[in-house]
Formats: sequence, C-alpha cells, structure tokens
Amino acid sequence: MEERNVTEWNRRDFLRQSTALAGASLLGAGRVLGANDRIRVAVLGLGNRGRGHIREASSIPGVEVVTICDPDETRMARSATDCEAAGARRPKCEPDLRRVLEDREIDVCSVATPNHWHALATIWACQAGKHVYAEKPVAHSLWEGRKMIEAARKYDRIVAAGTQRRSNANFQKAIRLLREGVIGDIYMARSEYPQPREPIGFKPAEAPPSTLHWDLWLGPAREQPYHANLVHYNWHWFWDFGNGEIGNNGPHFLDIARWGLGKGFPARVQSVGGRFGPKDQGETPNTQRTTFVYDDGVTLVNDIRGLYARPEFYWEFYGSRGYMHMEHSDRDFAGCAFQVFLGRNKSPEPDANEPPAAKSADHYANFITALRAGRRELLNSELEEGHISGGLCLLANISYRLGRELRFDPRRECFVSDGEADRHLRREYRKQFAVPEKV
Repeated sequence: MEERNVTEWNRRDFLRQSTALAGASLLGAGRVLGANDRIRVAVLGLGNRGRGHIREASSIPGVEVVTICDPDETRMARSATDCEAAGARRPKCEPDLRRVLEDREIDVCSVATPNHWHALATIWACQAGKHVYAEKPVAHSLWEGRKMIEAARKYDRIVAAGTQRRSNANFQKAIRLLREGVIGDIYMARSEYPQPREPIGFKPAEAPPSTLHWDLWLGPAREQPYHANLVHYNWHWFWDFGNGEIGNNGPHFLDIARWGLGKGFPARVQSVGGRFGPKDQGETPNTQRTTFVYDDGVTLVNDIRGLYARPEFYWEFYGSRGYMHMEHSDRDFAGCAFQVFLGRNKSPEPDANEPPAAKSADHYANFITALRAGRRELLNSELEEGHISGGLCLLANISYRLGRELRFDPRRECFVSDGEADRHLRREYRKQFAVPEKV
C-alpha cells in the first residue's frame, strides 16, 4: 500500500483498502479459534491500563501480544523493551491503529486508548473481524456505546468490558448473597470514591513533541492545539477526551452498585458538584454527588471526592432486613471485603466470610475463555453491561453540565421531552474519524 497522509485516509479508504488485504475478515468472519490455537493480541494505547493489558494477556497460556499501538513513539519503544525484558518476543510497533486492523493475523484488539477513541477503535475492530477487550468507560458518549453494541452483534464479535471487579470471587459472593435476599428487599445503594489529586496548573499551546503523532492522538476529537496537560494522563479532565473522575473510576463503582441492585438505566438523574481547590486548566468536576432514581423508587447515590477526605473506598446496600458494607481488600485493589449487619445488630453475621482473593487478571482470562468457546454469555462483563455502567457516568455528567435533574427513558436511551439534554448524548467528529451511523 502506498504511504498516505493520515488526515487524508478516511474510514472509506480504510475499509476499501483493508478489504483488498483482508478479504472476508471485514465482514466480521475473523479466524475461527480452536481450543488450542494461539490467540494473537494487539494492544491499542499504552498508558497504565494498556500496559496492564499486556501483562494480563501475556500471563494466559496460548495468548501472545504481537502488536502494540500508540501515537507516542517513545511509549511504544519503552513498552516493546519491557515485553522483551519480561521474556516475551518483541512486539511490532505501529502508531496508527487503522494499519493494525489490516493485519489478518491479529485475533483480538485490546482497547486502552483515551476515552474519546474507545468507540471508533472497537467498531473498526469488529468490522475487521477482531474480537475486543474494551477499557472502561466503554464509550465517550451514550450514543457511541449503543453503536458499539450494534457492531458487536452485526459482526458476531466477542466484546468484553474492562470492569475487572466482576471477575473477583469476593465481589461475586457478595452479589450472590444480595441476590439470595440476605438483607431483604434492597431499596438503596451508595458508593464513594475518594481520590485526592493535585491541581494540574496551566500549560500553554505549543508544538507537539516530534515523537507524538498529534493528529492520530486527536482522532475523533475536534481539531485543537497541543498542550502538555493533555498528554498523557490529564486528558481525563477535559471534556473533548475524558469524562472526569466519574468517568475514570466511576464505572467501577457504579458497576458494582447497580450489579448489587440488579438495575440498568434509571428514570431520573441529578448530579451536583464542582472543580474545587486551586484553579487550574481542568474542565471536569473533581467533586461530584450523583443520585439515580429508578421507576420503583430504588435509589443509587455515588460520591466522587477529588480533594482530601477519609481514604475509604466503599459500597453499601440497604435492605428491609439490614445492610451490607463492602470495601477494598488490602490484598487486591480489585477485590473486596464485606460484612452483613441484620436488624439492630452491631456485629456482622458470622457466615458472610471473605473467600480467597482473586486478581484482576482473571477478568482477561474470562474474556479469553469466552472467546475460545465462542459464547459471549460466558463473559463476566459483556459489552452491554459496560455500556450501562459507563452510561450512568455519562448521564451524571450531562445533569452536572446542565445544572438540573433530568428524566430518562431507559428503553429508548434518551431523555424525556428534553432536546437540550439529548444533544449531549452524542458529539461532533472530525470527518475522517467519525463514528458511523450505520456500523
């Protein structure tokens, strides 16, 4: 294929040229994987989670990370060297994920890009016949999440959401007890995530580093100049790229809360807060309280605390017979300890014991198990579950940005007679990186 400027290479070019290279794979056929076939993975995005994907995938027998992709050449080189140091074969490095998708030998795309790339990377991967492990939140907007689901179903791809706590034995036991009625009928859940972060200051617009493919990093986001607060981690606090702290760690906490409640999207949402402390360049709130109310009156309350607070990460479920308190286990950040209190008792029930801790790598292994079996129902966190849990965070941000309570229609995934709010369910794209209406 001749070299072309990436800004001229739009999705139609990608599909046409890739079809010539990959044949039927773009129709969603992909390679049929047997129980003993080696699974070849491409990791897209090499931040903390992307490097975690490399470790987790590489730890599974029969799985090999063959390609890594990031617009930052320096990060790619460092990650490739780390792979070699860990005893693995040096992976191929490619800054443009579209070229990664041309490779017919790749079975899985592991998406750990900034949030604004999640949907397009996943949809393109499904169209190219790849299965996908997608980091949380699975999408940057609610509309994108639904398009991702449409693509996964149309091309019959296994797509897992990266909410790792669903694969932890401690959480699974706690949820099972709630389902069995250990605290009676549940009427409320609460979760709190205290994560103090220092202000990020102000960075001027400047030329991007020579090792950074800025156009590729921007991808679907609107055209804008580079500044050092975007690359790499602090993009979370800018609306064009991230979804704030509630979109960063909120998907984990809200996922457990709604899992325990057995709920999906709410009927009403109200979110308040602000960006408190020293002024800086960030746009998203660092303190946020959100209340979700369901049709039957069941309530979910989530607190994000980005300044200093008691360092307790917890969930609580309240029922007609008592309550359950969950908090992070010291043994594994993705695990938990929990206690059940019934009636007026101040001592926990003795039979609510903590099982052996499981590691978050089990979540990636669950994805590979489902992939080998060709059964998405085996996934502990299938794409649609991730869409709903991440979607709660997205609804919260819309309420926060509009400054009012919103009514939501869970079936239609839109707001009730509220055009202003509906406009926030999707965003504008640069033409060559547009999430398609028809996947």
